[in-house]
Amino acid sequence: MAAPGGGVEAEEDAPGLVLGRLEEEARRRQERLRALRQRTLQNKDSSECENKRPREDEEETVKHKELKLRNYDPEDEELKKRKMPPAKPASVEDKVKDQLEAAKPEPIIDEVDLANLAPRKPDWDLKRDVAKKLEKLEKRTQRAIAELIRERLKGQEEELASAVGSAKQEGSDSD
Repeated sequence: MAAPGGGVEAEEDAPGLVLGRLEEEARRRQERLRALRQRTLQNKDSSECENKRPREDEEETVKHKELKLRNYDPEDEELKKRKMPPAKPASVEDKVKDQLEAAKPEPIIDEVDLANLAPRKPDWDLKRDVAKKLEKLEKRTQRAIAELIRERLKGQEEELASAVGSAKQEGSDSD
């Protein structure tokens, strides 16, 4: 397909334009990051700023961590120097023994006595259930006792009144 007015060249330039645009965006991001670094460094103490301020030529070089070869067995002599000695597993026997001893429950009672297993008051649930009924009966009993005492007092008052009345009659007759 030919583009109007230019032919095939416009199609070939389109990927170049996209790539150029991406590179331009990458440059803008790098500039923003540099500006951000400079602002953060200015906010810190002046003594720290001078020591930590990266130079533009240092920014281009990327620092890598030193390689530590643990499982890889390199063939190059220079890399063999960086190989770490094989790690020795730590002894866990003591830790396991301590944990096993801590997990063992200490026997509190050597022998189980049936008297110790039985509840001390085996009828506590019965007492709980009967308590309400006993309260009602106790109230009725108190009322009945009070009524009996009143009746006796009334009977004694009548006897006393009759005794006093008879004593008056006898005393008036003798006079």
